[in-house]
Amino acid sequence: MFHSIDTITIKDIPSVLILYINCGRVLVYPVDGSHWLNMRVLVEALHARGHQVTVLRSSTSWYIAERSPHYTAITVHQEAVQSIESKDTMSHFLHTSLELRKDWSSPLAFLEFYTNLFRLMAQNNRVVAQVARIMFTDGALMRRLREERFDLVLTDPVFPTGVLLAHKLQLPLVLNVRWSLNGEGHFAIAPSPISYIPLLFSHSSDRMDFPQRLSNALYYGLSLYLYYFVSSPPYQAVCREFFSPGVDVFSLIQGADLWLMRVDFVFEFPRPTMPNVVYMGGFQCRPAQPLPSELEEFVQSSGKHGVVLMSLGTLLGGLQPHISDVIASAFARLPQKVVWRHLGARPSTLGNNTLLLDWLPQNDLLGHPKTRAFVTHGGTNGLYEAIYHGVPILGLPLIFDQMDNMVRVEARGAGIVLDVTALEVDSLTQALQDVLDEQKPYRENMRRLSRLHRDQPLEPLDSALFWMEFVMRHGGAAHLRTESYRMPWYAYHNLDVLALLLGSATALLVLIGATCRCLFQRLCRTRKVKRE
Repeated sequence: MFHSIDTITIKDIPSVLILYINCGRVLVYPVDGSHWLNMRVLVEALHARGHQVTVLRSSTSWYIAERSPHYTAITVHQEAVQSIESKDTMSHFLHTSLELRKDWSSPLAFLEFYTNLFRLMAQNNRVVAQVARIMFTDGALMRRLREERFDLVLTDPVFPTGVLLAHKLQLPLVLNVRWSLNGEGHFAIAPSPISYIPLLFSHSSDRMDFPQRLSNALYYGLSLYLYYFVSSPPYQAVCREFFSPGVDVFSLIQGADLWLMRVDFVFEFPRPTMPNVVYMGGFQCRPAQPLPSELEEFVQSSGKHGVVLMSLGTLLGGLQPHISDVIASAFARLPQKVVWRHLGARPSTLGNNTLLLDWLPQNDLLGHPKTRAFVTHGGTNGLYEAIYHGVPILGLPLIFDQMDNMVRVEARGAGIVLDVTALEVDSLTQALQDVLDEQKPYRENMRRLSRLHRDQPLEPLDSALFWMEFVMRHGGAAHLRTESYRMPWYAYHNLDVLALLLGSATALLVLIGATCRCLFQRLCRTRKVKRE
């Protein structure tokens, strides 16, 4: 258990004893892929502060190692592989999505695109929900988890098996979150007027004209469909099987003690929030470390022109060959050297100025003084690293939230976005030259974002650690949590009050009308009698 030392004079206690007294037990249920990369930062930071961390991982896990010096792993056997853990599945999904985007003006292509997306999400959520069922029916595992006497559960609610586990163990819940079952995390916990808060896939900023607000409302309808018919049903079935009647997975998410939101408002659009939301956007960013000698030599060979960095992240490293050839041709026209994280066949048009790598130290390259621009798919982790180091962006968004992320970069004037399905060598070369041009505003705007992002009273990671330890010290943070999630939807929107007021007003109007009618009829009878 986590013990407070408020009543003890710290200078009188050996440092080893302080570490022991402040040691908490944290149970982590992560999401694989790029989500694990930022969860791992929290895990390693918790371990560095002396906390004992246990990570529940799937036997099919792609990134989460079974052995680590920073945590103890418990492996849960899983027969089916999650869609996002299969490179073949994700590669096929990407190529299908890009083909459909070529004919985006067609309603049929639009419908098929989202049918394909929702099919992938439904399949993945069924597999993930099954993991909860496997854990809950494993008596030895549940007994072990209870005997460990954890202080909190740390999880990512985009796939909320960890949320269900926290409820099952009756432990305080901390969320490492940007996305939830119904889209962006704020929509689950804070008031979210869709008149100026763009929905996922809307590709709008917070300054919407009437057609954009209409479109945003339609995407809000899509988010409701995603929740009620795609994401929620598998988890709700687990709730019905293992929990008491009336337990709702969405309410369990809303009832979390603490929301560690992977957001900084230098990037995200301003919006309402809640007291138990802690913002830690860019918490994974760090100063650049020296590059490997061969890579440093290549970077230094760029001279005064500098280097362009390109990476499509951890999940999607390769593109269709004809797209790669277009990109390689545009790179070959630049005076800059190019470092490209590339998977797949070598592009036939590759220039002598381009170095292909199957892995690269992205943060260290972005922080190198010779890096001039970053070509990216628009993943959140890479964008925050670019903001941290002040490197302007050329975005080639592919799937999921990447286009919406790039809308935010464009709105800040820190980059350019191109449609990867319509790339041409000339237009891509011009866009690269614009981003690299010191006379254009992109670099200075990104440097301004970097200064704003760094100008904080507390580092984002330190803030996240403080609030997690706060939850450990106090057994939760219920005093920061609104109780609105316990209200029926009609009560939350005051529809019952409105119905009473409208009913009362209607009754009053009817009464006044009836009274006036009676008085008028009596007056008419009186006049008639007088005339007679």
